[in-house]
Amino acid sequence: MITDPIADMLTQIRNVLLINRSELIIPFSKLKYSIAKILVKEGYLKAAEEISDKPAKLRIVLKYTDEKKPSITSIKRVSKPGRRVYANWDKLPWVLNNYGISVISTSHGMMTNRDARKKKVGGEIICEVY
Repeated sequence: MITDPIADMLTQIRNVLLINRSELIIPFSKLKYSIAKILVKEGYLKAAEEISDKPAKLRIVLKYTDEKKPSITSIKRVSKPGRRVYANWDKLPWVLNNYGISVISTSHGMMTNRDARKKKVGGEIICEVY
């Protein structure tokens, strides 16, 4: 039984990066899909797509440099089911001196900390990636 599907997704990405595999297939949810789409948009993943089987799956294609190093150095969960972490737009974290990103769940949808600052919305800090 998985109690935190987002933490499970991030752990699976971390583990697949360690063994240098190119893709990962996990159970689909809209929340996981939106996190993966943000990571694709920011250049940390190559692709994320829904596989419409029964039940639906999410296919994540990982990105590596020319030297076979993963584009993600660190990916960690910030807000957990036992301890939710929220921040106002002016108190959003700077990840690795703004070289990394935080994924924020706002009332305007999922977005990065940079986009949330521009739109002046706060929310729940889901994860940090760099």
